[in-house]
Amino acid sequence: MGKDDGALTEAKSAGKFRRKRLPVFNSSRSALCTCPPKYNINPYLGRCSHNCLYCYAIKFPSFTGPIIPRLKLKEEILEMARGTGMRLPVMLSDSTDPYQPLEKEYELTRACLETLSKYEFPLLIVTKSDLVVRDIDIFKKTPTVVSITITTCRDDISALIEPNAPKPHARFTALKKIADENIPTVIRIDPIIPTVNSDLSDLKQIVSKASKIGVKQITASTMKMVRGLPEVMRSINPHLYSRLAKIYSGGEWIGGYKYLNRDLRLGILKALRSIVQEYGLEFATCREGFQELNTTICDGTAYCRRTLDGLLKSRSAK
Repeated sequence: MGKDDGALTEAKSAGKFRRKRLPVFNSSRSALCTCPPKYNINPYLGRCSHNCLYCYAIKFPSFTGPIIPRLKLKEEILEMARGTGMRLPVMLSDSTDPYQPLEKEYELTRACLETLSKYEFPLLIVTKSDLVVRDIDIFKKTPTVVSITITTCRDDISALIEPNAPKPHARFTALKKIADENIPTVIRIDPIIPTVNSDLSDLKQIVSKASKIGVKQITASTMKMVRGLPEVMRSINPHLYSRLAKIYSGGEWIGGYKYLNRDLRLGILKALRSIVQEYGLEFATCREGFQELNTTICDGTAYCRRTLDGLLKSRSAK
């Protein structure tokens, strides 16, 4: 072994040539998360431009402050995909919407999707934006499940809790376009906020519309408070803050989140489950601790699981 070979071996052992891999989704079991293993990419950092009143991501330092496009991802995603062996689903995204208004300019999410589809990674899209229809051509190239958050059918409530997000009608229209292309779609009613969007007639309207446009599943979750969120609410809407503070006073902290009282949230979710089953859709809860209510996996991976299992078997046989 020559001098250069020795230096190379030493550098490798020191981790200087460690291959980049797709980051694993950090599922907190202590916060009642039941997601199966998957990867997760946030193409944007900072406070999501949708500026949702209930955003839990403010608890994480990387997702506060102005929105920041991760420009290096356009180059790094290729190395990540090549360096990752297990073709688990990749979620975009868990903290900042992958279809930010800035996505029209930077196309970071699209660049990531193009590379991931090329390397046969199943995709899990989570968004509130109708811009998602732009990438239908990529979704057709690899098993993809598109989840769009719709918390209400009412524009006035949406304007209160999701002031900069597309209107509910635009999101329903996007879902229909995607479902019409035989791409599995999920509606996330997340979060359900007591006295704000918890009215059963409004929830039933969401489910009814979902059933008519080919949505496969409803995933639901009640609002979880995080530290700093009450102060944000109080500064924006003091009356709403006072009302919710009283309702959540009987809740409990689980894994860094303030949960609604167990009996209250169980009552809301059981009632919604009955509505969902009435319309013949699948139902799941997200981080609630009520797995007995679920008829499928919360994140939608049931719709790419068969293909995923085939990919894993083929790779293990090589």
